[in-house]
Amino acid sequence: MCLGVPGEILDLHGGPGGLRYGTVRFGAADRDVCLEYVPEAKVGDFVIVHVGLALTVLSREDAEETFRYLEEMEASADLGREADALERSEVP
Repeated sequence: MCLGVPGEILDLHGGPGGLRYGTVRFGAADRDVCLEYVPEAKVGDFVIVHVGLALTVLSREDAEETFRYLEEMEASADLGREADALERSEVP
């Protein structure tokens, strides 16, 4: 399964081969991302990124909704890990 992750464009600049790139923030991490597929994207926009390529521009509301889903998934995974740890520590 592949997952595109939303991030906010912080700045625009050129990249390898003269392609359009930007710095995109994903939580606490900033990464250079190719923006060639989203020529309309500008600073402050949110984009869905997969393997270093921005694939689509999305609204702030859609980005925030995706962040909520990702947080729920992480919380669910944390609960699963805790349950597994409890199960392993129980003595029959």
